[in-house]
Amino acid sequence: MTGIGFGTWSWGNQLLWGYQPDRDDPELAATLRLALAGGLDLVDTADSYGTGRFNGRSESLLGQFLEALPKEERSRLIVATKLAPFPWRLGRRGFEQPFQASRERLQGHLDRVQLHWSTARYAPWQEGPLLDGLADLVERKAVRELGVSNIGPCRLRALQARLASRSIRLTSVQVQMSLLAPDPIRADGLIATCRELGIELLAYSPLALGVLALSPDAEIPPSTVLRRGLFRRLLPGSVALRRKLAEIAANRAASQAQVALNWCRAHGAKPLPGLRRPAQAADTVQALSWSLTEQERIELDQLALANRVRMPANPFQSA
Repeated sequence: MTGIGFGTWSWGNQLLWGYQPDRDDPELAATLRLALAGGLDLVDTADSYGTGRFNGRSESLLGQFLEALPKEERSRLIVATKLAPFPWRLGRRGFEQPFQASRERLQGHLDRVQLHWSTARYAPWQEGPLLDGLADLVERKAVRELGVSNIGPCRLRALQARLASRSIRLTSVQVQMSLLAPDPIRADGLIATCRELGIELLAYSPLALGVLALSPDAEIPPSTVLRRGLFRRLLPGSVALRRKLAEIAANRAASQAQVALNWCRAHGAKPLPGLRRPAQAADTVQALSWSLTEQERIELDQLALANRVRMPANPFQSA
């Protein structure tokens, strides 16, 4: 059974998550400490996380909080960031400056660098040199591991083969995966490809931005304008799915969120729920203490694949 990591997309994001530094930063520091103490073993960020004047805030906060921890505690956590292939980042050295900037914000605490998305659909000439540049970083031991993100099965094979020709291991691929984004579990989906190639699958938004944690009879909770719009779209069409989550949760004396996370784990994926509050970290840690039965997984699979309402697809996701 896989472990559980966590994501920091919300750290510094005012647009979707309503970030307020004075209110949130102490909570975020406590959340990180609790997550690490509870056994969550990977934290994911990106150089593009943080909106407006808080651009880069996620990495900066993470670096600050990690630096304040004892070295022994930090060593239990894999720190991963993603570099965005913006149009002005070109050539084999296009990520050199962004990588150094991320390392500085993270205060040197960086184990895995990831290509944030593929440019194959709109700028195919850009992707190869950028990936080669990331491989150069691994070769010269500037960073230990290399991953990719928002990559489908076909593109994953191509990128893995390019790296393998240089004897560089592709450690992980990160995609949206949840009971409201179940495409990776299909027979020809990403999970099967990852198993074949020996690549770790990281599942971001495993709670569908909080939808799967809401009870079957829940009303739209207070949130930002963007999240309320998502709730209006997804809540009515996910009642049956959330009813099954609630049923399993009640039988397990667990939360719906724990059930949704363990559905990802049951498929061999490591879920990366976004954590902002200590209570969320504590709940996520509890999911490590149990697993779904095969029958529970099958019932959830059937509901997920049959459900017509889905999370919006990431526009940068490749095939």
